[in-house]
Amino acid sequence: MTAVQTPPAPVTAVLKRRLFKTYVILALFIAEKAAGNLSLAWGMKRLPDGSNANPMLYLRAIFDPFVAMGIVALILALLTRMVLLSLADLSFVLPVTAIGYVIAAILGHSVLHETVSDRRWLGTILICVGAALVSSCPRTKTVRREPPR
Repeated sequence: MTAVQTPPAPVTAVLKRRLFKTYVILALFIAEKAAGNLSLAWGMKRLPDGSNANPMLYLRAIFDPFVAMGIVALILALLTRMVLLSLADLSFVLPVTAIGYVIAAILGHSVLHETVSDRRWLGTILICVGAALVSSCPRTKTVRREPPR
């Protein structure tokens, strides 16, 4: 007589949880990267003219609070991307995280009052379309196959 085993959780429920977790971490990564880039740009724009090649100017810049916050946020974004890559395929992660470029253009225009040309807006729209196409792919992690014995 064999022992009765409880059936495993439905595969679809597991996949839905994994997909939800992937998208939450993806949103966190995009937010950290956008905040880091915005803070870094804001801090660098507050410094004196950086067109010279004086390395001391850039060493001093590291201690500007906005630059420091930007560096910390970008380090957190890197760590978050590592987690994201453990959950999803590279061919999914990189195109979808490109939506951060769109957010950067919007933040640059609205917060930093940068001029964004029509060609740049068109490029950001193309990035959005590409990210939407890639994110609509149902598989987010390649299944590892065991080698034949």
